[in-house]
Amino acid sequence: MMWTMPVHLLDEQQTSKLRAAPLSFSRHEGSEGDAPAGYRHLHRQATLNRCDFDAAARDLLEWRMHSRAGLRVDASEIPLRQDTVVLMRWGPGPLAVKIPCRVLEVIDESRRRGFAYGTLSGHPEAGEERFILEQLDDGRILFTITAHSRPASTLAKVGGPISRAAQNFMTQRYLQAMDRL
Repeated sequence: MMWTMPVHLLDEQQTSKLRAAPLSFSRHEGSEGDAPAGYRHLHRQATLNRCDFDAAARDLLEWRMHSRAGLRVDASEIPLRQDTVVLMRWGPGPLAVKIPCRVLEVIDESRRRGFAYGTLSGHPEAGEERFILEQLDDGRILFTITAHSRPASTLAKVGGPISRAAQNFMTQRYLQAMDRL
């Protein structure tokens, strides 16, 4: 079962700290293609049942997809824009995994919208993830998620297959969440 958690604005102190944090990886342009050496590549697509492209884009750019997938989301801006920082949490209370990211790119075309974010220090993985909605000629919406990542935390490194399974689990939840909003 999925539920939507409220999306909150980060306070000034958290925003400043995350804005000052460097990316936890070396950025490679063209991340929609092959993953850099040492990174795992993920690519998933789904044609959504919903056909409300503008509303789907709002849900994505206002972090509702992430919250609907079960993450607690605190962002510096809602809706997101270039350089927005976000601190997401997955799991219960003090045991929650912290997921800090920075928006690296926003796509705002008439029939293609989305964004890419990169991981910041403290994220269990290091890499980039991209979320793209594309309105097809027949009105349907194609939702594509691509990522390249490698373990960054000790827990993720030791977790091996479990860490990959967690990433696949969340990717599937993202795909499902876009259709249930």
